[in-house]
Amino acid sequence: MRPSTPTRSVTSTDVARDSGVSRTTVSYVLNDTPGVTISDQTRARVRASAERLGYTPSAAARTLRTGRSDLVLYVLPDWPLGPAVDSLLDHLAGELAERGLSLLVHHQRGGRPLTDLLRVVTPRAVVGFTAFATADRDALRRAGVQVLGTLLDDPGAAGLFTASQRSIGRLQARHLREHGHRVIGYAAATDPRVAHFVELRLEGVRAECAEAGLAAPQVISVDPSLESAVAAVRGWRSADPAATAVAAYNDDVAIAVLAAVRAEGLQAPRDLAVIGVDDGPAAPFTVPPLTTVSQALEVQARHLAGVVVEGLRGGDEEGLPTGDDLIEVVARDSV
Repeated sequence: MRPSTPTRSVTSTDVARDSGVSRTTVSYVLNDTPGVTISDQTRARVRASAERLGYTPSAAARTLRTGRSDLVLYVLPDWPLGPAVDSLLDHLAGELAERGLSLLVHHQRGGRPLTDLLRVVTPRAVVGFTAFATADRDALRRAGVQVLGTLLDDPGAAGLFTASQRSIGRLQARHLREHGHRVIGYAAATDPRVAHFVELRLEGVRAECAEAGLAAPQVISVDPSLESAVAAVRGWRSADPAATAVAAYNDDVAIAVLAAVRAEGLQAPRDLAVIGVDDGPAAPFTVPPLTTVSQALEVQARHLAGVVVEGLRGGDEEGLPTGDDLIEVVARDSV
């Protein structure tokens, strides 16, 4: 059996041949070039040929022609993906589409320089969840690509666009304190890829406890297993003084702690209150329903899209929601 021949892409030359006009005329028609006189009959014939042949204008050619692309490259570090990031990207794609921009997500792994991507794509802007390497940032700017933002708590970073991770920890501790808890445990995640986020959120919990005159949080790492969570619950309850509440790194860790509480024959929040972060899809359905911190992902996506557009215009993001406006406690029955 002979191997199949790859299907060749339809080009503007094919459209020109099919419609009986020049490639220049095809370009004028399909790009709605102003100031060019072409009869309605010719325009209709060219468009009919393009549609019949399935011609799709090249994004690269459009970039060369207009001097800019409609792509926004969104760079994710080597993080575990979950509902929060998935939801943020989904909202962001919709927000950018309403502004005539397309979202391209790049999950950065393996140490490959970001500038290698410039060989295959030419984005208008690059947005990062973490700070870019200086060499990457400089190369992107030399290529005329707008470089925006970082998610991490960096007061000196231009384009800071998302909720402060320290503020998330503070809000968790404040909610527990307002419900009468004086000794708080902290359930840290064990995945090394999120270690920086763990530390930032924990800093927020520590700062809130210190300002309220409470003891420092009792930190125990919890991996994704019931055995680890049970050991942590036993550790918090046997400490002197015993913790009466736990702030967890995220909902996944909080759900493991809730499962351990039940496995020990205890009840939340009577024996141990628990608060998570993310307000993921499972949070309302845990036993008891999980109190958590929502990061208002829809609002963050709207804000981030606004930052991108304003950055491309050379403006600023004044008036867009930032910081504490992007987080809130979703109170349920686990606290």
